[in-house]
Formats: sequence, C-alpha cells, structure tokens
Amino acid sequence: MLRIFAKLTCFSTLLLIFIGGMVTSTGSGLAVPDWPLSYGTFFPPMVGGVFYEHGHRMVASLIGFMMLVLCIWLWIKEERRWVKILGSVALLAVILQGVLGGITVLFYLPTPVSVAHGVLAQTFFLMTILLSYSLSFEFNNRQKEKASINASIIKGSVILVGAIYIQLILGAVMRHTHSGLAIYDFPKMGGEWIPLFNQKMLTTINDWRFMNGLENVTLNQIIYHFAHRLWALVIIIIVCYLNWIVLNCKDLAVRVKSTLATLNAVIIIQILLGIITVLSMKTPIITSLHVFTGAATLGISFLFLLRVAPISFFEFKKVFFKQ
Repeated sequence: MLRIFAKLTCFSTLLLIFIGGMVTSTGSGLAVPDWPLSYGTFFPPMVGGVFYEHGHRMVASLIGFMMLVLCIWLWIKEERRWVKILGSVALLAVILQGVLGGITVLFYLPTPVSVAHGVLAQTFFLMTILLSYSLSFEFNNRQKEKASINASIIKGSVILVGAIYIQLILGAVMRHTHSGLAIYDFPKMGGEWIPLFNQKMLTTINDWRFMNGLENVTLNQIIYHFAHRLWALVIIIIVCYLNWIVLNCKDLAVRVKSTLATLNAVIIIQILLGIITVLSMKTPIITSLHVFTGAATLGISFLFLLRVAPISFFEFKKVFFKQ
C-alpha cells in the first residue's frame, strides 16, 4: 500500500502542475486576492477565475496532506534512512511551495517569486518520483541482479535531465514575464529566419501585437522567448545523441529502451504543443498542456536516469566521475 500511495502522490503532483498552468494561462492568479483564506472563507463561489485559483489551492492542500501522510508512513514503515530523510525534505518542499504561492498572491505576482513557485513545483515532482522509484518492485529487484552499466548513457541522461530542468526555468521566466507571444510566429521569428534583436524586429512584433489588441513588449521579453526556443533545440540534440548511444548498446533492459521510446514520443508532443501555443495565441488549454507535458518530459527523463544508473549513490558517483 505504501508504494501505491507514493505513486498516487506523484501522479497527483503532475495533475497539480497542469492546474497551476491553467491558473496562469487564464490570468487567474489574482482572482482570489487574499491568502490563506479565499475571500475570507474556505469555500468561495467557484465562478470565473476563482474556479481556477481556488481549485488550485484546494488540490495543492490535498497533495500537501498526502505528502504529510506519506512522510509519517515512511518514518514508521521504511527501514532506509535516506528514504525517510527524502520524505521529510519533500514535505518541507511542499510546505515552502504553499508559502510561495501565498506570497505570490499577497504581493501581486512578483516575477521572482512566481518563477520560484513554478520551479519548486517541478523539483517537488522529481522528489516524488525518486520516492516512488525507491519503493518500487523494480528497485528492489535491481538490488539482487547484476546489471550492466554504461557510463556514456548515464552521463548523457544526467545532462538531459539538467537541460530539461533549465528549459523549465526558462519557460517559467517566459510565462511570468508575459513573454509567451513576444515572438508571435513560427518557424520565423518576428518575420525573420535569423533574429537580429534590433529596432526593426521590435517594431514588427509590436505592430503585430497592436493589431491583435496586445500590449507592447520589450527587447528583453523577446530574448526570454528566444532563449526558450533555442534551448529546446539544445535538448533535441542531446536526445538524439542519447538515442544514438542506446541504439549502439545491445545489452540494455527492455524497461530502459521503452522509457526512452516514451520520452521520444513525449518530446515530439511537447514540441508540437509549443508551436501550437504560439500559433493559437496562447489558448489556455493548449498552453497548460504544454506546461503539463514539460513536467512529464522532466519526469520521464529522470525515470530513465534512475533506470540506467546504479542504485547505489556511491557507485553512481564512481561511474559518473570516472575519467
């Protein structure tokens, strides 16, 4: 039951990330101006943006409670000290996440706090994945088997997880600086194949925004958006390199290859969602699915890393830092 509950907490966290995406995508971040109550009550009328913002709070509170139960359960039933400590750290992370959410509202969506709120959500999600994996039958079975270790795949996986994590930070900065349509077209950028980030590009983009009833953007916002697109290309290159290594490795477990195949599919979906997000002028459901799939991409890449890396952290360090 413990492992099932850990997985339920993990998947619920992914759902919460989607709901949080809907709050931002629908501009509902200040639909409820007070915290921790909502209009002075626990259950305000669920109308308009209140539905998204208060709904987000309710699901977040539920997951916070689930994490509290999981943490207590781990300290009672789990023998491994590091798993207990990880559960405690995850509980502290979700509490901090709630506080950051409250500060975001009380201080009218300050960009640094909003970005930190989004990034911590992804970090907590990774913690729930690690907890779930440490409790899984697969992890237990791997302790009894002699698995082959490929240092190149391990290093490539670490680089990929890091690259996707950076991309999600860039995405959070882009969203919370309102730079999602700072470049409105694709595959061109401001009508050009190669952006020059000059006055001409800025004028072209702001003319388009004016015609579509949007406020002007600055050059910095255009750069934020471009950085998100450019880093997506970096991730594609890393994924292609990782696929090439795996194709040339014949003794990998089926679970490893299937995880990489799933990751490939999700990344393709994520790229398409990113393109559609721009071309649809940030339709809320598409934009939120893009956020959701981004988190899923991070989670699957992390699961791939867990499956190819040694289950011993000390063995992992020895392999990763081996010259």
